[in-house]
Amino acid sequence: MNRRRFLGAGAAVLGAGALGALTVPAAARLLAEGRPGRLLSSDVPLPEAFQVPLPVPAVLAPARSDATADYYELTQRTARLEILPGLRTEAWTYGGSYPGPTLSVRSGRRTVVTHRNELPVPTVVHLHGGHTPADSDGYPVDLVLPVGSSADHLAGRAAGHAMAGMGGMAGMGGMTGTDAADPARTVTGTRAYTYPGHQRAATLWYHDHRMGFTGPAVWRGLSGFHLVHDDEEDALPLPRGERDLPLMLADRAFAADGSLAYPAADPELAVPGVTDEYMNGVLGDVILVNGAPWPRAAVDRARYRLRLLNASNARLYRLELDPQPPGGDALVQIGGDGGLLEAPIAHDAVEIAPAERFDLVVDFSRYPPGTAVRLMNRFGGGRTEEVMLFAVGSRRVSDDSAVPERLCTLERLDPEDAVTTRVFGFRRSRDGDWTINNRLYRPGSALARPALGSTEIWRFFSDVHHPVHVHLNPFQVLSRNGGDPGPYDAGWKDTVDLRSAEAVEVLVRFTDHPGSYMLHCHNLEHEDMAMMADFVVE
Repeated sequence: MNRRRFLGAGAAVLGAGALGALTVPAAARLLAEGRPGRLLSSDVPLPEAFQVPLPVPAVLAPARSDATADYYELTQRTARLEILPGLRTEAWTYGGSYPGPTLSVRSGRRTVVTHRNELPVPTVVHLHGGHTPADSDGYPVDLVLPVGSSADHLAGRAAGHAMAGMGGMAGMGGMTGTDAADPARTVTGTRAYTYPGHQRAATLWYHDHRMGFTGPAVWRGLSGFHLVHDDEEDALPLPRGERDLPLMLADRAFAADGSLAYPAADPELAVPGVTDEYMNGVLGDVILVNGAPWPRAAVDRARYRLRLLNASNARLYRLELDPQPPGGDALVQIGGDGGLLEAPIAHDAVEIAPAERFDLVVDFSRYPPGTAVRLMNRFGGGRTEEVMLFAVGSRRVSDDSAVPERLCTLERLDPEDAVTTRVFGFRRSRDGDWTINNRLYRPGSALARPALGSTEIWRFFSDVHHPVHVHLNPFQVLSRNGGDPGPYDAGWKDTVDLRSAEAVEVLVRFTDHPGSYMLHCHNLEHEDMAMMADFVVE
């Protein structure tokens, strides 16, 4: 069965193959909730939960600095890592680790990151959430070819394979690599990405963004934190130092030899896409936090800031603590994709879609000494219901942190300033293709041309679940289905969780940087299957 026939014959939300792997109640629940994906099971015995210590990614030091800028260097290379205890796994890495090293930068200072590609494939780096000039945004055909490769040969070959692959699976007709490849935008060996730093403190992340191959590249390890700090946030008495924990959540599956299993349609990754039954997203049966399976973190009886990032390809999480502390409201949200909220919001649980970030404060002093507190995923089942464990200490510790009733003064965009409303439909076509406004992605073909400095209302609607990401500028959620924003929509966002058969309106203002940018689904399998679109700021 080819991909088009598979999708055309599939159920409204999941393909028939995916439904067949589920119990009837579970399948009905997924259909009702529109949550995507099919589980890929590992071929190795899985380790017992909560035995591995939580690793914290190292902070990368600048190679040099001057009065206005910090300069970093990162080498993209393969590395053999012990992800599952006792097994070695070959990963694609930034700097030899998974996740890659954390970049900790200051708002207002320019950051220049030079990436050297020693991997066997071309790459593109996107700073997710970055307010970035177009030439450093990680446009999906701005290739960095491997060191020593032939630019003329490999640029055409890589882009040609990407486009031929999309054409083969998604009806792109006779489109060839020459339609996508631009020698002026392709470099060999290294590329310097420049981030001006004109944005507020926020939890950002960087990851591969090559057209047609984002899913397998991120799955193999190409992601890391990029944390922006500023004076406004530093003035608040929030937890800091060792009590400020970045937590990258990802699910993976492992082959019998310990390698990362992924259902690529072409194992050589010359043609993009996954096998038919995984067209709606790939879910792994191992939950990793900062690259460790179901880790354990020793915590003081004090407040901690947890910077949660969903770096999974397709998995949604509903996260809550077990046991809940007395009185509930265990997770106090202080920030989201675009930085601090105006005021904290207390949750018993948070729902986090791929690419979203939640900055939460948890007060572990609300638990008795010695309590084992599990972070649970209520959207999971079996082993994927557990995420990690916090082991609460028994000794007395000092804690001068607090969560103020007011965190910042948040600029609010005014819908009356919007010069137009644009509508973007994220849905599967009658031919079984993942599309935006019934169009497959074609580099250089813009769906919108907003004016620099203008404010617009963008309305997104869906058939099934799609986490929608907009490059360049963050946005503010106006409404869901004509009503109020949802409980997780506060503050500035760059990714919005668009649920099944839902319409969401957002306000976005286009500032500082003209050029070509993107909006796309951040289910990476959907993205690789052409659910992307260009917009050009003029």
